[in-house]
Amino acid sequence: MYKLDTPLDRKEAAAIERRRNREQQRQGRIFNAKVRQIGIDVQGLEQQVDQKKQHEQREREREEAFAQDAVRYDKIATLMETRQQADKRALNMYENEFRSLHQQPEARREWDLYDPDALKKDKPARVHDDDPRCTISSLQKFDGEDLNAKARRRLQEEQLREWSLQQQREKDAAKWGQKEADRLYDLKRRELDQRACELAQAEEACRRAINMATADYNNALAREAEERARLRRQQEQDDNATEVSNAIFSDMLTENPAVAQSAFGSHRVVPDRWKGMTPEQQEEVRRIQALQAEEQRRKREAEKREKDEWDRQRALQARTGVLIEREVERVNRDLQRKQAEENLRLAREQKAHKEFLEKELYTNPPTAAYFMQFNTSSR
Repeated sequence: MYKLDTPLDRKEAAAIERRRNREQQRQGRIFNAKVRQIGIDVQGLEQQVDQKKQHEQREREREEAFAQDAVRYDKIATLMETRQQADKRALNMYENEFRSLHQQPEARREWDLYDPDALKKDKPARVHDDDPRCTISSLQKFDGEDLNAKARRRLQEEQLREWSLQQQREKDAAKWGQKEADRLYDLKRRELDQRACELAQAEEACRRAINMATADYNNALAREAEERARLRRQQEQDDNATEVSNAIFSDMLTENPAVAQSAFGSHRVVPDRWKGMTPEQQEEVRRIQALQAEEQRRKREAEKREKDEWDRQRALQARTGVLIEREVERVNRDLQRKQAEENLRLAREQKAHKEFLEKELYTNPPTAAYFMQFNTSSR
């Protein structure tokens, strides 16, 4: 008969116990908020700091741009306000002048109501029997004494018509005054514009006159310098001619060139008696100089061909660089287009995955058993 309740291996039991102890210690460290330590993302924090600095830099540049725009707009508004105030003052001056000329108190229709000399100008209570001012309250004329009723009505109609004509004339005068004020304003504005144009033309004429005077002065100085240089060259030529003439007719140049030959050989000369090279020697020198000039010309042509070749190489490199830049730009555009298409595809996939999670996967609400499984292990 087999024995089924055999004890476990001591090593295995000890390992299980060690794992249990480590798990309890780990749970104590993790679940205890006082001793739990969680690391920070240093790279993420540095990236956030850099982004914040860049955002602050953009905000400062944006505020500086707004400040410059505000200063410019304030200057424009100040200029416009100054001009508007000047126009307003001119218009008020013209309006006051028109009032003083055409709108005196004596010309008003109701002047007789508050005229200080009205009593002096007024007539007596009753001048004659047909006085139209004699009403019932005047106690100057009673019922039955109105003998000029037709004439009175005719005068009243005439007075009413006169009042209507006077009102029309006043309206016409007001319209004419406004039109005259507008005309005077336009004339003043044109006068100011004309004066500004005249000042600008005068300034331009003055500038041209100054430039012409400066040019004339510079030309006079140039002519004077040229004249001094001509006189100096003439004096130098005269001195040289005099010196050449003295040298030609002197005893030194009239001596026999043969005296310069040395006694030690025909190829040697006496330095203090030597009068110059022979025609054969001069011809040899000219030949050597011609050879040197030809060599210099060939060297310059070679340098010019080398320079042209370098210029051609630089132009070819520049065209190659432009082609490479265009190819790089085309590749970048293709990459951006592909990246945009990939982002669009990923967005559609993410949207489809989100709809799948919200509409198909996460359709059952969590129960209490789902929340009870947390904080039971450190893993």
